[in-house]
Order: sequence, then structure tokens, then C-alpha cells
Amino acid sequence: MATKTPTFDPNGPAAENAGIFGLPYAEKEAELILIPVPWDVTVSYSTGAGKGPAAILEASKQVDLFLMDVPKAWENKIHMLEVPEELRKYGKKARKSAEEYIHLLMESPQIAKTAEGKELLNVVNTACHEMNTWVYTQSKKYIKAKKKVALIGGDHSTPLGILHALAETSSFSILHIDAHCDLRKAYEDFTYSHASIMYNALKIKQVKNIVQVGIRDWCQEEQDLISKSKGRVKAYFDENIKNEQYNGKSWSAICDGIVKDLDQRVYISFDIDGLDPKLCPNTGTPVPGGFEFHEALMLIKKVVASGRKIVGFDVVEVAPGKDDEWDANVGARLIYQLANQMLVSEKKSAAKKKQNL
Repeated sequence: MATKTPTFDPNGPAAENAGIFGLPYAEKEAELILIPVPWDVTVSYSTGAGKGPAAILEASKQVDLFLMDVPKAWENKIHMLEVPEELRKYGKKARKSAEEYIHLLMESPQIAKTAEGKELLNVVNTACHEMNTWVYTQSKKYIKAKKKVALIGGDHSTPLGILHALAETSSFSILHIDAHCDLRKAYEDFTYSHASIMYNALKIKQVKNIVQVGIRDWCQEEQDLISKSKGRVKAYFDENIKNEQYNGKSWSAICDGIVKDLDQRVYISFDIDGLDPKLCPNTGTPVPGGFEFHEALMLIKKVVASGRKIVGFDVVEVAPGKDDEWDANVGARLIYQLANQMLVSEKKSAAKKKQNL
């Protein structure tokens, strides 16, 4: 006699072989596919983000599933793909070439013109191009299957492929929450540097604009690009945000202004170092300042409340510590919120479209 599959209990502990957040949903039935990318080839300070997807998956099993403003959030069908082991190994190998090139570059900026430098640089740029192609192919596959997609990094170079895949369906704004602008051209000579993701995103014509929030560490090159972008890049610097708050302006009102700069379709790129570093002490490039968890969450919810549709998102630069999983715990909770808010925005958008017919 066949045994009946037990009913999923959102109040109980995660089953041993359950998916992300302990949810029971398989890839085929999922509404939202989370694509893990264990990659930190071009990081310029501390490594560890490549271990982020696996650490987040493990930490997610301890996330309680009730959300105050999303009834029965656990019924939203979210599935995370298996962490691609071959990609992780490939990235780890390419990282050795990157480290060697960075070391030589620090000794002499002329290294890029030598045969040795060109060879090392080609290894890194080729590997990163292949990673981007893999992400693009995975993203396109699920978009074609009428599923929503999001990415779990890895460093901040990893979302370029998903941006290209989404751009084939429509135009959108990028809401970029980060301590850094990531607008450098081929930082450290790496075409697909983690510090160049938004520079590369600007090459996608369907990206209407990039609204950067929480920036507090940037260079003159990036400031010049923002100034010359004719509004295609707008930065809400952390210092200015804090000064407005110190002078009595509420964070809610500031969020309203940020949201007005966004298109009706929004992609959210969330570098974990956009948060206060006490929430992500092991991330690769922590910077003093930043947001509290619920400040960031308010901004995301304001996007949804405005009637805008979240078409995709990434959470990147989560690096677990050697002795604790604090960063992964924060990252997992951020992803749970983002995933549910994305699906809520989709349903609101569909209902609004039906109402207008």
C-alpha cells in the first residue's frame, strides 16, 4: 500500500532533504527559481563570496516562514537550484590566475603589456565570460519556461547574464543597493570585475536607468560617469541620506523619492555590503555606514506598494565567516523577503492589468 506524502508544516523544522527555507517545492512546480553562482574570481580585497550560496542554503533552513504582510508566504513556490560544483571549481582555478595578475599589477602597472600579463588576463576574462554565459543560459531557460528568476552570488560580477536575459523580454530600471558604485571600467584590468558590474549593465540598452542607494565608497572616475550620464545613473549617497535624516526628513519620505526615479519594471541588485557592516562583517569590502535590515526592507516594500513590478533580483557578496554563519543568516532572511516581495509585486501587477482590460 502506497504511503501518503506528509503535508508540509510551515511551523515545523525543515525536513532533512528540503529545499531552500525548508520549502517542499521542486524545480518543475516552482514560480521562482533561485540560481546560485559560487564565484569570486575578481574580488579585490577579501575572498569568500564564492561560498555564499551554499552557506545561505544551509542557513535558510532556520528561517521562520511567517511574514506580517504576506499571508501564507510559504505557499509561494520558491526553489533554489543545486550549487553548480563544476562552476565553483572552475572559478577557484581562475581565481589563482587573478591573484597572480593582481600581485604582478601591484608591482608594475606595465604587467598588462607583457606576454605573461596578457596570458593571465586572458585566463581570467575568458573564465568570467563563460560564467556570464552560463548564468545567461540558465536564466533564459527558466524565463522561457514562464518562471521568475533571481540570483544568489557569489561576487557582484555574477548578475550580468541574468540582466542580459531579462533585457530580451523588456526594459527596466535597476535599483542598486550597495556601498559602492561598481561603475569602474575593467577594474584591475578585468573586463567583468565585481567593481564593474554597473558599468557593464549600462551597455544594455534596455536598462533605462540605474538608481544607486547607500553609496559611500567611490572614486573620481565613477563620479564623472554619474555626472555625465544625463540622469541615466542617479546616486543616493549614504552621507546625504543620513544628513537628511539628521535634519528631520523621514526615511519613508526619502524612499518615496527614490521610488519615483524607477521605471514600472524594476530589477533589484543588492550587494550585502549596502547594509551596516555589523550585519555582514565577513563581506569582501565592508564600509562604515549603511542601512539597518528593516530600512532596506522598507525601500523594497515601497517599490511594491507603488505598483511597480520586480522582474528579478540578486543578492551578492555574502561571505560566511570561518566560525559563524551570521552573514549567511542575514543573507537568507534578505532573500526570503525579496523573493516574496517579488512574487507579491507580480500578482499585484497581473491583477491591475486584468482590472484595466
